Amino acid sequence: MEYRYLGKTGLQVSALSFGAWVTFGNQLDDDAAYECMDAAYKAGCNFFDNAEAYAGGKAEEIMGNVIKKAGWKRSDIIVSTKIFWGGRGPNDRGLSYKHIVEGTIAGLERLQLDYVDLLFCHRPDPNTPIEETVRAMNYCINSGRAFYWGTSEWSKEEILDAHKVARREHLIPPVMEQPQYNMFEREKVENEFAELYEDPGLGTTIWSPLNSGILTGKYVDGIPEGSRMSLEVYDWLRSMVESAEGKAKIEKVQKLMPIAEKIGCSMSQLAIAWCLKNKNVSTVITGASKVEQVDENMQAINYAGKITPAIMDEIDSILQNKVTV
Repeated sequence: MEYRYLGKTGLQVSALSFGAWVTFGNQLDDDAAYECMDAAYKAGCNFFDNAEAYAGGKAEEIMGNVIKKAGWKRSDIIVSTKIFWGGRGPNDRGLSYKHIVEGTIAGLERLQLDYVDLLFCHRPDPNTPIEETVRAMNYCINSGRAFYWGTSEWSKEEILDAHKVARREHLIPPVMEQPQYNMFEREKVENEFAELYEDPGLGTTIWSPLNSGILTGKYVDGIPEGSRMSLEVYDWLRSMVESAEGKAKIEKVQKLMPIAEKIGCSMSQLAIAWCLKNKNVSTVITGASKVEQVDENMQAINYAGKITPAIMDEIDSILQNKVTV
C-alpha cells in the first residue's frame, strides 16, 4: 500500500481507503462488514469513511462493532464521519453549532469511539453563517472529538470563505475536501480546486471512483440479477444507468475495457488506478459488498504505474472530457 499526506497536514492516509456508503446497513450486516474491512486492513488500508446519514446511522453502528471486534490499535486506523443529515427534527440537520456538536457526539456513540480523526461538513449549509460552522468545527477539535475537519461537495469559494473566517478569528481551518472524482466527473478536482492544493494546501478524500458501479463494466450487457442496481432500494441508481447519459457512459466503458485488458487489470482496477494517477488525490475511497471485491479494488494500487502517458492519452481520447486549466 502507498501512503499519502492529507494535503499539507502531517497525517498519512492509505492511497486506497474503504467507505460505508451504500453498502453498510443495506447490503452488509456486521459479519459481512467485518470481513470486508478486515480484508481492506490487511491490504494496508488505514482509512475508513462514514457519515451520520449512511443508513440512518446504522452504518456507523456497524463500523463501530467491526472496529471493536477487530481490536485494531486505535493509532493504526483513521476513521471519519460527516455531519449534515442527522434526522427529521428541525435541528437534526444542517451545520448549526447545535447540530454539529450534537451530531458529532451521537456519531461517536454509534462508532463507540472517543474521537474521529476526520470530521466533515457533508454539504454546505446556506442557512447557517459560515462563522458559526467554523466555530463549531473548531470546538469539536479543541474538545478532542476530532483531529481534523473538512468539507464535502463544497465549492472553491465556500472553502476559501471558511479559511478567511478561520484566519480572521484565529480558528482552525478545514484541511480536506471530499468530492466526487472519477473518469466521468473531473471538473471540480482537476479545475475548480487547482489553486487550492498549494495554498491553503487542500487534501482530497475522493468518493465514487467507479461512478456508482458504471466503471466496473458489469452493466455493459444490462443490469445483472443480484447486483446492487437490481435491488429496490437502489432504484435511483438503476434509473441513472438506464438514462441516456448512463447509456452514453456505458458505451465509453466498452471502449475502455480493451485498455484494461492490455495492462492486465480489470475495468474496476483501471478506473481506480486512473484516480490514483492524480497527485492531488490524497486517498480513493472504495466500497464493496464482498471480500473478493475488496481484494480486487485494493490490488488497483499495483496498476497505477502501468498507466503511462500514452495510455492516459488513449483514455482521454475515449472520455473526451479532459480538463484544461
